Amino acid sequence: MKMMDCVELIVEKSKYAKEGVHKGMQGVIWEPECKNGCWVVLFPQYGDKEDIADLYISEDDLKIIPVMDARVNKRIKAQHEDSGNSSKSLTDMPDDLSGYLI
Repeated sequence: MKMMDCVELIVEKSKYAKEGVHKGMQGVIWEPECKNGCWVVLFPQYGDKEDIADLYISEDDLKIIPVMDARVNKRIKAQHEDSGNSSKSLTDMPDDLSGYLI
């Protein structure tokens, strides 16, 4: 991957959802270098609206796509808001619970 590559988020994780970014959203790699296995990805909204987020996303959580379409982000964002799954309704549950004792 490299700067300006169009990418799609291929997983749903709470650390991304807290920022309003969900599986299937599309963005663009926004910095020239990968840091600790993560890329800064800008997730725009469709039209003149403010960007959804720019986040460090693990390279394993992304796939390269030929062309980004911000209308996809608009649709996914609306689905999460309509279903009550917006980032404000998420609890701070970690993505990996393997270190917890039962």
